[in-house]
Amino acid sequence: MCIISPVNMAVAKKTTAKKTSAPKATKEAPKAQRDKVVLAYSGGLDTSVDIHWLQENYNVDVIAIAVNVGQPPSKDDIVARALRNGAIKADFIDVRKEFVEDYIWPALKANAMYQNVYPLSTAVARPLITKVLADVAKKEGAKFIAHGCTAKGNDQVRFDVGLISQNPDLKIIAPMREWITTREEEIDYAKKNGIEIIVKKSSPYSRDENLWGNSCECGVLEDPWEEPPAGVWAYTVDPAKAPAAPKYIEIGFEKGVPVCLDGVRMDGVKLIETLNELAGKYGVGRIDHVEDRLVGIKSRETYECPAAITLITAHRALESLTLPKNTIEFKRIIEQKFSEIIYDGLWYEGLRENLQAFIDSSQEYVTGVVRMKLYKGTATVVGRRSPYSLYDVGLSTYAKGDEFDHNSAVGFIYCWGLPGKTAAKARAAATKKKAPAKKAPAKKTAAKKPAKK
Repeated sequence: MCIISPVNMAVAKKTTAKKTSAPKATKEAPKAQRDKVVLAYSGGLDTSVDIHWLQENYNVDVIAIAVNVGQPPSKDDIVARALRNGAIKADFIDVRKEFVEDYIWPALKANAMYQNVYPLSTAVARPLITKVLADVAKKEGAKFIAHGCTAKGNDQVRFDVGLISQNPDLKIIAPMREWITTREEEIDYAKKNGIEIIVKKSSPYSRDENLWGNSCECGVLEDPWEEPPAGVWAYTVDPAKAPAAPKYIEIGFEKGVPVCLDGVRMDGVKLIETLNELAGKYGVGRIDHVEDRLVGIKSRETYECPAAITLITAHRALESLTLPKNTIEFKRIIEQKFSEIIYDGLWYEGLRENLQAFIDSSQEYVTGVVRMKLYKGTATVVGRRSPYSLYDVGLSTYAKGDEFDHNSAVGFIYCWGLPGKTAAKARAAATKKKAPAKKAPAKKTAAKKPAKK
């Protein structure tokens, strides 16, 4: 049967004018199927605005995917918000267990702290998020993935590099790079287009939260001289208002991984959640830091990482008890590089796997219990024990029972100081040879008396 579209119906009528039979019903041509884009959705300002912007500028169907790595919104809330803002499909995929076991614990075993300050709470979650997004794109037949990262931030690098490491054929859209705007203009755009957001101009902070910590930037924080307002902090109590009495806790480790709290065995997610709440009540884990971003600029960031700071502090203490000096010193070098790899978005490169292999092997005997004191913003180690402890009381004590051979100290010091002593003697001898010979003082000659005339 010949299909006559509404466009050429008039022509058809002219050619069949003499016919008296009723015209056949027309059939509309099928609409072209739109491409799909998987959006890394957080429910925040940037990604909520992105849904509308992507539809408006790319004519695509948006599938909003939030990856649950421990952030506060419930599945129902975040999915409903994405659908109300125009997504054709939305999901909140829970990967907390995988996040802890395959990403947080390797970072903890490496004592990963960027610039020795930041526990990499945001950065360490990005590789897993990109993995989930790439998997969803494959399942949905989507050729595009979008994210809400800005052109100034580290996350754009982490997302782009992580995604192409999963699937080199993916096309990445970054609305915040293409659509250069201020947060104030974003808020205005959201209001104009009826987009549901949870941020106001009076509180324009950009947040990222997961099990390992909470980060906050923008607003008044862009002035490094300004003290962070109380509203910045979400996980921790002001240390000045923390309980007057300290709280003592015991953390049990097996091969570098925390497995119990105060004698109660817990899975990783539960242990971190419990520590975040417990240490947070004592103001532990607040960080105010000016860091060097991957893109070459300095940025003032605030972080709250109660569980991360507590666990890293405890883990280091247990390592100091169970690892030899040389291993600890070399591991510190590896830890720095490992931290930089996470921060720089290079999780899926071979070097990270190689370094992690060394780190994992170093944890074979990092088993024991660490006792900590939580008090007014600090998490202090006050005790540690291990069946693999290298601490020998008999060798260390100054009291009765001292087993150290004091006579060996003299010989040890002689050998230890021999290179320095030898060098000093050699340099002194060389200096003496080079010294110019002293000239004999000139003899004084008596003045001649004038001849008598």
